[in-house]
Amino acid sequence: MTTVSIEVEVTSPYPAEIVFKVFNNFHTIAPKVNPQVFKSIEIVEGDGGVGTIRLFTFGDDVPFASGKFRQDVIDENTFTYNYTFFEGDNLMGILDSINHYVKIIPSALGPDGGCVFKQTVVYNCKGDEKPSADTLKFEKDLYEKTYKAIEAYASDHPESYS
Repeated sequence: MTTVSIEVEVTSPYPAEIVFKVFNNFHTIAPKVNPQVFKSIEIVEGDGGVGTIRLFTFGDDVPFASGKFRQDVIDENTFTYNYTFFEGDNLMGILDSINHYVKIIPSALGPDGGCVFKQTVVYNCKGDEKPSADTLKFEKDLYEKTYKAIEAYASDHPESYS
């Protein structure tokens, strides 16, 4: 099986604890701040914790209609959040799955600490065919823009992480 990956890294002036809490609310915040990409994100099975399956319904700015993912890890001690897309047209007919590994690393970037948001996305190909360079660039840019939009939302809505 062939794999290809992208890395997303965004620095933040906000403490890792806050960024982690906000990212845990991705399913409610993303459709508010980026509805052209995330039309809705709904629980299909589970209680929101590890093992929960969610259905992403994508918006008009994305060339996919939907995708299902399973929450693999939520660790508030290590600020780690991992999930796997396993079904949907976002797999482009060439992928078995897409693994997302998110790690929020505390740093001293701002007056309250700050952090670095790191996301590794691994595309697990069915065969030798891989997502195009254009697709990978589109997705990396999308993840970065979405992170920044969610951070701006959280700055204006502290209730999103309290």
